[in-house]
Amino acid sequence: MRFAICLALMSVAPLAMAQSETPPLAAVAVKMRESAEHLLATLPERQRAAAMRPFGDSDRVDWHYTPRSRNGISFKELDGRGRDSVHALLKAALSGVGYRKVVNIIELELVLRELEAFGLMRDPERYHVTIYGTPSRSERWGWRFEGHHLSLNFTLVGDRLVVDTPSFFGANPATVPGGAKKGLRVLGDEHDAGWAILDSLSDSQRREAIISTRTYGDIVTSNRQKVAPLDAAGIAASNLDERQRALLWKLVELYAASFEPGLAEARLARARQGGIASLRFGWAGSTTRGSPHYYRVQGALFLIEYDASQDGGNHIHTVWRDFTGDFGQELPAKAAFGRDLLRDHYASSRGTPHRH
Repeated sequence: MRFAICLALMSVAPLAMAQSETPPLAAVAVKMRESAEHLLATLPERQRAAAMRPFGDSDRVDWHYTPRSRNGISFKELDGRGRDSVHALLKAALSGVGYRKVVNIIELELVLRELEAFGLMRDPERYHVTIYGTPSRSERWGWRFEGHHLSLNFTLVGDRLVVDTPSFFGANPATVPGGAKKGLRVLGDEHDAGWAILDSLSDSQRREAIISTRTYGDIVTSNRQKVAPLDAAGIAASNLDERQRALLWKLVELYAASFEPGLAEARLARARQGGIASLRFGWAGSTTRGSPHYYRVQGALFLIEYDASQDGGNHIHTVWRDFTGDFGQELPAKAAFGRDLLRDHYASSRGTPHRH
């Protein structure tokens, strides 16, 4: 079969846009619903049935980032029209930067095919999309795009609210050593932002920030369905100077920026809960570039983990988790139109959002 998963950035006809006065998060919810409906409409009946599962199915919270069998429907099974529709759905949820990361992570399967002794097991067409429930203007539904080093999960309440965690991006190799993609660093910004913070620390600050001289072998939270705050380890932002706090917040913004602007701002509003001064930055592993290392940023409601333990540090896993909101665990079953569900969701999670 011709390899045609549209790895180049595609020009997909835009779907109907919500009116300009629509709140940003509601606008992206509308785009996701319309994109998902369009995808399902392009599929033959058998493929549509394979792509859809009940909202309450346990598969919805059974997420993974390793090569494995998956439910849903894969690129391999889709024709060009179906593939274009999957990409349109991704574009509805991601920023241009985030979409390019997805495309490049998929392309790394071809790099691994060349580098590894058993590289034929790597397959850039084994990325699956699954729709949970039925896309709706008023009720809960969700969708996931997943494959090796990608797991993007979205839960919606009609056209009013979107939860976009857990979200996982990985890269192997983190820096491509040779071939046509030599020098490609799919998650290079995430790598550099962590080192920028570490390099800014004084000796005494480093002693506080470094929580272990060895890494943990992977992200600590793995693929758990729900996570609680980790130990309050590392250095608190209150113990950083203004320039260092700016570097820390820049890192948080970097992780949020992979998503559509409305989703990114909602993430940042959640990240501000408890105050930016209470954020903690923890480092584990080597403090020498090119060696295994790990860092995390933890706030009152969220956790970012970055791990480069494997393959001598040239293999990156990153994740953003929400302690109260992963998979929409606190969302109502139906949208209450006329209410600001985003505001209500924040209010139920320790206060209302404020700007930084």
